[in-house]
Amino acid sequence: MNHARWRRITDWPLMAVSLVFLGAYSAEVIGDLSDRASRGLEYVIWATWVVFAVDYLVNFALAHNRWRWFVRHLPELLVVALPILRPLRLLRLLTLLAILQRTAGRTFRGRVVTYVVGSAFLLVYVAALAVLDVERPAPGATITTFPVALWWAFVTISTVGYGDYTPVTLEGRMIAVALMLGGIALLGVVTATLASWIVERVALTEESSQAATRGDVHALARQIAELKTQLAAHTAALEQKPAPPGSLGPVDNLEGSADEFRIIAG
Repeated sequence: MNHARWRRITDWPLMAVSLVFLGAYSAEVIGDLSDRASRGLEYVIWATWVVFAVDYLVNFALAHNRWRWFVRHLPELLVVALPILRPLRLLRLLTLLAILQRTAGRTFRGRVVTYVVGSAFLLVYVAALAVLDVERPAPGATITTFPVALWWAFVTISTVGYGDYTPVTLEGRMIAVALMLGGIALLGVVTATLASWIVERVALTEESSQAATRGDVHALARQIAELKTQLAAHTAALEQKPAPPGSLGPVDNLEGSADEFRIIAG
């Protein structure tokens, strides 16, 4: 089995595992669960980590140039190597983003739009979960409920920063920095995509206008050529038509007209 085939086989199962992990982590953070339910969700979370670890090892084994693959897939290594710290568990959702980017629309702009929209919503939701997880037990914390955390994530990713809710822990502030950087990056991608679409539409409009103008010129040229052909044929027919008896030929008529003009002018 080659690397590309393994990716095609595992893309959708890994997406499902990522969603299971997101649901389990969300329930663990948001829900008021008993110890037994919390332990069950923890088992589910660790099971998803095992799946990600197996996928990483298989991809590494199937890679032709393993060192190059290792360097280019360092985020996937973080997904596997940093499962202990609770907020960093959310790095596993990088796999979901990668799969979303690979399975998006066929056109380049379709892939970009799908990836940006999915990344924005996922980034806001994940940041809200992570900051709530680290802030809620801290003394003097203001982000203690999920609605507040979600509001804080929206404000932060848009770089508005009202300041009504701010993280007080080091981990929370690191999450805020990452979210702000992600918001700036997403805004840049959206702006570039919109500019590309506008440029493309203007180019298509100009191209269609130029094509219409060229078509009009070609049609006019054909009409002129047809008129020339008809005029030449009519002139040839007149020259070949015999003159009636007693009438003057074309040349004599011209000479007679010239003599009459001189007499009238004199």
